Amino acid sequence: MFIQPHLNFEGRCDDAIAFYRTALGAELTMLMRYKEIPIDPDSNTGKPTPEASEKICHAALRVGETVILLSDGRNRGNPTFNGIMLSLSVRDVAEAKQFFTALSDGGSVLMPLGKTFFSSSFGMVTDRFGVCWMVIVAP
Repeated sequence: MFIQPHLNFEGRCDDAIAFYRTALGAELTMLMRYKEIPIDPDSNTGKPTPEASEKICHAALRVGETVILLSDGRNRGNPTFNGIMLSLSVRDVAEAKQFFTALSDGGSVLMPLGKTFFSSSFGMVTDRFGVCWMVIVAP
């Protein structure tokens, strides 16, 4: 058993995928748009609206050894990730700086990257989509 994060970007999933591919070197392993959902006439799942048909129903990004699931959710335009942080464990200080800098582009630094009592490099950043990240060199 394992827990997998699933992030709803409320209409900005295509942008998020492009950003994480560049910022983290993420690999897109799966993508399904709402227009590609098989419609079952006996279920409550209806045909997507024209506005939603090109939006992402389900996607998967591989970041290192982890797969993050993503979607546009209900396509309401306002993603919120309150109370959730993703922790990115990296090999060394140089890698921490690289990913921290990339994630902070268009976002905001919550705690600058620096040495702590538990890591040679740790920092917290909210990216341009509102996802909070902790970047840490594993002890």
